[in-house]
Amino acid sequence: MVTRIGLIGCGNISDIYLLNAARFPGIEFSACADLRPAAAAAKAESYGIEARSVDELLASDDVDIVLNLTIPAAHAEISLAALESGKHVYSEKPLATSVADGEAILAAAGSRGLRVGAAPDTVLGASIQEARRQIDAGIIGKPLLGVASVLSHGMENWHPDPTFFFKPGGGPVLDMGPYYLSTLVNLLGPVNSVQASGQVGFETRTVTTPHSPILGQTIRVEVLSTVQALLEFDSGAQVTFLASWDVWKHGLRPLELHGTDGSMRVPDPNWFGGVVETAVERGDWSSTATDHFVFGAANWPLADPVHANYRGAGIAEMAQAIAQGRPHRANGEVALHVLAVMAGILEAAGSGARVAIGPRCTRPDALGEAEALTLTGGTRAGMTSQPSLPFAEQDA
Repeated sequence: MVTRIGLIGCGNISDIYLLNAARFPGIEFSACADLRPAAAAAKAESYGIEARSVDELLASDDVDIVLNLTIPAAHAEISLAALESGKHVYSEKPLATSVADGEAILAAAGSRGLRVGAAPDTVLGASIQEARRQIDAGIIGKPLLGVASVLSHGMENWHPDPTFFFKPGGGPVLDMGPYYLSTLVNLLGPVNSVQASGQVGFETRTVTTPHSPILGQTIRVEVLSTVQALLEFDSGAQVTFLASWDVWKHGLRPLELHGTDGSMRVPDPNWFGGVVETAVERGDWSSTATDHFVFGAANWPLADPVHANYRGAGIAEMAQAIAQGRPHRANGEVALHVLAVMAGILEAAGSGARVAIGPRCTRPDALGEAEALTLTGGTRAGMTSQPSLPFAEQDA
């Protein structure tokens, strides 16, 4: 049985979902929609699906799951509308821009017996799953502390219209935080409390993206562009989380964890692959490559692959879980917990107080190689067709 997907939101990120669909025989796209009819028409033509209005897609009988790829400020509205139409929903990150909206989404799904899934699905990637396997095996002992850092100088030099990144609902915590925080929840379990401080490093941003329709325009920054947080987990582990779009260059690793028996370096949680490094006590670093795993081989950009980018694995795993009657891994409970952590970080940065995290979640099951293979029909690499990308390549 193939699960039919209807996509709402035909911006940059939609390409990788549509392109990667060929990797997952359990799903197929029926239609796409966007408030801009021309954008939906262009996407439909590129990928051989039907363009519809948002209302038409929500009412369609050939859509089982709505893939919500709208801007963050519209996530709650579209997800709630999809659930009210009797459809499961899978949303790009974050689940919503407020905890109250996230809770409303999960409540609506629960009352209708429907599922909510949410990005990032990079947590299903080979590197994060290998790191989890080693942690669960006790390679570094009990995790005690760590540092997670996502540092750059923002989106204004590559995104066609980066305006929303610097407006309420945007910022590095809500935009990039889901990758790092979802990874930490998968590795260490839920967060108990947070402390934080933050600042606006640059009051304005000038768009320098080549061919951008707003090239040269200035954007006023309305959100914290730098945040430094301390996360305390239920397990007792403490992790410093650094998120900034005010950094020109740095040498920090994306994620390091240190335990009672050793240390671990985890690759960039924005991608699916990479090398996991561990050191036992004072020993040398030992590397574990993941490019031979299902979701570990470099496949992106298409012309010269350097990253493993299998976005779509989460919705494919969700579709399989629905068919099998089991919980799915990139689920709404984790997404709501991560949203609460991000909201708590921003609250703590404003108040200076420690903030307890209310919405809880259960650490999702690990994804083994045998299960990952069932999502791809037993293949490890490549796809039968690769439509050309009409828009600039981007990360999530």
